Amino acid sequence: MKKRSLVGLIAAAGALLSLTACGSGSDGAAAPTCKQLDPAQTWYGTNKETLSTFIATTGTCGKNTAAKPLALFDWDNTLVKNDAGEATFYWLLSHDKLLQPTNWSATSPYLTPAAGDALRAACGTAVPGTPLPTSTNTACADEILAIGDNGKTKAGTSAFDGYDHRRLEPAYAWQVQLLAGHTPTELTDYATQARAQNLAAPEGTEQTIGTTKVDGWVRYYPQQQDLVKTLQANGFDVRIVTASAEPVIKVWSPELGVPADKVIGIVPLTDHDTYTGHIAGCGGLGPDQVITYMEGKRCAINERIFAITGPTAFDQQPPDKRPSLAAGDSDTDVVFVADATTLHLVINRNKPELMCHAYANPDGKWLINPMFITPKKHKDQPYPCATTGFTTATGDHKPLTGPNGTVVPDQQDTVY
Repeated sequence: MKKRSLVGLIAAAGALLSLTACGSGSDGAAAPTCKQLDPAQTWYGTNKETLSTFIATTGTCGKNTAAKPLALFDWDNTLVKNDAGEATFYWLLSHDKLLQPTNWSATSPYLTPAAGDALRAACGTAVPGTPLPTSTNTACADEILAIGDNGKTKAGTSAFDGYDHRRLEPAYAWQVQLLAGHTPTELTDYATQARAQNLAAPEGTEQTIGTTKVDGWVRYYPQQQDLVKTLQANGFDVRIVTASAEPVIKVWSPELGVPADKVIGIVPLTDHDTYTGHIAGCGGLGPDQVITYMEGKRCAINERIFAITGPTAFDQQPPDKRPSLAAGDSDTDVVFVADATTLHLVINRNKPELMCHAYANPDGKWLINPMFITPKKHKDQPYPCATTGFTTATGDHKPLTGPNGTVVPDQQDTVY
């Protein structure tokens, strides 16, 4: 069934379904009034109507059941505009909070010799454990920022190699690995200060790290705040699955009503209450080999929500062990968003693999919404789904295939 036909059927049935789900109980007694999406919040096209009907039909408000359908959301650029993990990384650099490592090459098992040499040249070889003066040493700040943001040295050479491209983004991991020497309490304090700074900054603010201009503001999306709270009020188990440091997003999530124990992210390992510079593994893989990225997000969901351990945690599970709704904005999210059984919500940031799935819409359950604040412009050229739409574990690109095994045709960008 095509997406538009599904949406049309949903819209036609919406009012009746809302009445039956929220009007009275099965015994004729009045059921509680079920929270609905705020009519003042603007969504693209008929997305709000589709979400409203999904909530009425799948949620448990007014129903005699203990089951809680699962709704999973990415964090950065899905629930907020801009990136809270990066905002904290920038704050650490601008406040001299990263500590000199004993050996730069040991900060990631995937760091290339060229990257290690570049870091030593830019940042020196001060006493290990002392603060790096990245607020004043622009060369050091620039090198760390280039590698942590883009996975390349300032000179443009690859900073990482030898990793599984569907289970790890080593630059994201490295931002967390550089927390070595700090305590969880300190990181919570740093994230709290970074959050306050970025929420107070006017929209569009830029800041300079070293000599590089980067974003200096973050905002919660009002539409997503409303969606999360409406889902919760209708009996959904709402959780966050992020490729940022878990302790950082735990600072941000309570404003949405999502408690810290419902946040899944990159977990920095500790020894005697101090971060070691390593991150937790998943699916039988040890430290530093996988993060909450692509297949790694599915693995973390299966392990931490459904208690599925070992290599099978990387496998798609039966429908009763998958989210009903999943939402994301990036190729980082493509695996767990595609796993959703009833609705896949995509915020359009022009990320090719995710958008190829969303526009192809093989099960008629994909919703696409532009970014709620400063959305991306129309992508003039089609997404190259049929040639390079899929990223392999080795980092190569090949044609993307759909659930039935056929190649997904190139897709036009129509929701922006």
